[in-house]
Parts: sequence; C-alpha cells; structure tokens
Amino acid sequence: MSAGQRADWWRPELAPATADRPTATGAGEAAQAGSETPFRALMAFTLVLILAPQAFVPALAPLRPGLLMAAIAITTYLLDRLANGRPILRVSSEIAASAALLAWAVVTVPLSLWPGGSLAFILEVYSKTLAIFCLLVQVVVTPRRLRAVAWGLALMAIPLASFGIREYLAGRFIGSGAVRRIQSYEAPLTQNPNDLALMLNLILPLTLALILIHRGPGPRLVLVAGALLSVVAIILTFSRAGFITLAVTGALYLARSLRRPGRGWALAVLLLALLGTPFLPQGYLDRLGTITNIRSDPTGSAQERWGDTQAAVRFISGHPVVGAGIGMNVLALNEARGALWKKVHNVYLEYAVDLGLPGLALFLFILVGCIRATSLVMRRTAARPEGGDLFLLAEGIQTGLAAFAVAALFHPVAYHFYFYYMAGLALAARAACEAGASA
Repeated sequence: MSAGQRADWWRPELAPATADRPTATGAGEAAQAGSETPFRALMAFTLVLILAPQAFVPALAPLRPGLLMAAIAITTYLLDRLANGRPILRVSSEIAASAALLAWAVVTVPLSLWPGGSLAFILEVYSKTLAIFCLLVQVVVTPRRLRAVAWGLALMAIPLASFGIREYLAGRFIGSGAVRRIQSYEAPLTQNPNDLALMLNLILPLTLALILIHRGPGPRLVLVAGALLSVVAIILTFSRAGFITLAVTGALYLARSLRRPGRGWALAVLLLALLGTPFLPQGYLDRLGTITNIRSDPTGSAQERWGDTQAAVRFISGHPVVGAGIGMNVLALNEARGALWKKVHNVYLEYAVDLGLPGLALFLFILVGCIRATSLVMRRTAARPEGGDLFLLAEGIQTGLAAFAVAALFHPVAYHFYFYYMAGLALAARAACEAGASA
C-alpha cells in the first residue's frame, strides 16, 4: 500500500476525506438544506447565547439580540419552507417525544404547586428551548453546516476558557470561603463556575473531533490551543461535576483512540495528563476528595445536595405520576425538607419531581434516541470514504451527549439549552447522513 493509499490514523481502511470535493450529491444537499439565512441567524443566536455581547456592549441590550436572532431564524425558515412548498417540520420519534413532554407539562399545569409559575416557565423558558432544538434539527442538515456549527462552538469556547483562566490568575473569586471559586462569564449559560465548566465540557468533544478532521497545521494549532484552554479552565472552576464530566470525555476518546492505528497520540496525551498532576492548583485534589467523602466538604454544598437528593426521592415516591409541576421542584423540596429555596441538582430528579415518572421516561427516550442517532451515523459512514468528517462529528456529538448524561447527575439544567442543543445536533447529523445516502 502506497503512502497515498495508507489508512487514516483515526480509522482503519478509510480513504482520504473527499468532503470538500464537488460531488453529485451537492445539489441534493442544497435542496435539503434550503436558504442560508435561517442557518446564519441560528449561528448568530448561538453566539449571543454563549458569549452574550450585550453584557460587554450595553447599547446592544435594549435590542434583545438573542430574541431578535431567534425570531429572524424562525421567521426566515418558515418563509423559505412555505415559498418552496416543503414540509415545515420533519418529525422523528425524538421530536414527537419532545412534543409529548411539552404537552404533558401543559396538561399538568392545573395540578402544579403553582400553576401560574409553571405556565410562565413553559412560555419563558422551555418553549424557547424546544423551538431552537427543532430549528437545529431542520436547518443543520448537511455535513458542511454541521462542521460550521462545530467550528463556531469551538471558537466561542476560547474566550469563555480564557476568561475563566484570567479570573483565576487575577485572584477574582466568589466570596471568601474555604474553596476559592472563580467569577463566571456573564452569559445565560455560564453564570456560575459549575455552568461554565459544563458549557466547556460539552463543546470540548466537538473541538476534539475537528482536530481529528483537519490536517493543516494552522487549524489544528488553533483547535489544540482551544482544547487545552478549555481543560485548564474546567479545572480552575473547581467544579467537581466538571472534573467528572471531563474524565468521561477523556476516557471515551482514549478508549476509541486505543483501537485505532494512531494510538500513540492517545498514550502521549494520557502521559502528559499524569505528569501534569503535580501542577494542579492548590486545594484541587482536596476538593475532588469530597466527591466520595461528602462529610469532608468544608463548604457544606455536598452535604446539602445529598440531603436534597433524598428529599427529591421522598417527594417522587409520594407523587410518582403527576409531580409538582414544571419548574416547581424548588417548592416541592421546600415541602419535603424545609424552605431552603434551592433546586435539586440532578436533571433526572428534576424531571421526576416536576413531571412525575412519565416526564422522566419521555426525557430518557429523547436522550437514548439521540445517542442511537449518532451511532447510526457512525455505522453508515464508517465504510464510506466521503463520510470521514461526518463520522468524526457524530462521534464528537455522541461523546458530548454521554458527557451530559453523566453531568446531569449534578446539574439543575433539565429544561435549558445544554442538552437540547447537543440533541439537536445529533438529530441533524442523522438527517445529513440520510440525505447524503438518498442523494
């Protein structure tokens, strides 16, 4: 076998990627994707959601850029679909399950501990999340667009991570407690160190996928630097959930890399991680020790969250079908363990407390369905020379979903964009794969 025919290091017996070459499927993909305007507006919305430029340029705040970009994306998408006579919504089992979850939340509003609060939560939070979720599935339906989203997120992670590192080096911490936590990035999804760590953890697998896709030294250098900044920033948040999620991502990529010809890179990264242990920030290992030894946490947060978990389980056992109402787990916990006015830090328990076991079952159906969607893409593209990029992007999305499935045990983010953005990308990857196969 000649050097030009040698299998790529990341997957055996795969011809060089041909994603950028003109192909007969180009016209079919363009027809499937529709207008570029909704996609561009969706990317602008993503930038506003993650980086919140209005926090740094106050003049933008009155314009409500996030709402504006979302409205432009949805409106231009609908107009494009109607003008070209295409169906407005391609319904999959996961989309149907999300609609059923929303319907169940609406049906149970009259039985909520605070009906007005649940209705407001649906209108102001959950409906917007599901709208962007559906838009992602309908718009990001080509490998080119999926690659553009991955690049956009990877680049957006760089200022997020740089901000966290700068805050640590400058000594700007929250409060003056036993554990020093950095100030967070002023954006909707990164308002505390735990959320910052979660956001970086979800983007990191996409950055790693792009590193494997690109061979040019320039793009790879930018991506590797971005990945290293994210890892450092995640550690500096002192987030225990952030460390566990980072470990899951590292373990998944290490296991996959060891089955590929270029396993030397994976072993080198593992060795560097081990050698870097002595350089961890002071008190970090003690912080991680509270994961298994809850009573040793000097801040009391580990003990408090364990108590909240027990209270949530008690509430669920008494209300297994109809819960407290969407967004009302705070009131349910107040009723079960006293008025502390704090959410349960567990996505699965959030759904079960708010919407009962039916709500939890629907969410699990969506989560498992999205993971299976990425597995389908990986199977279908594994033997296709032109499918290399899509294979790696699907692998990155699947790793992100697996990371979220673990992080969900520690975060109160059931109805927010973290999961539903990755889920939308998973279903979009499947749509791109199916469109390419049919073309």
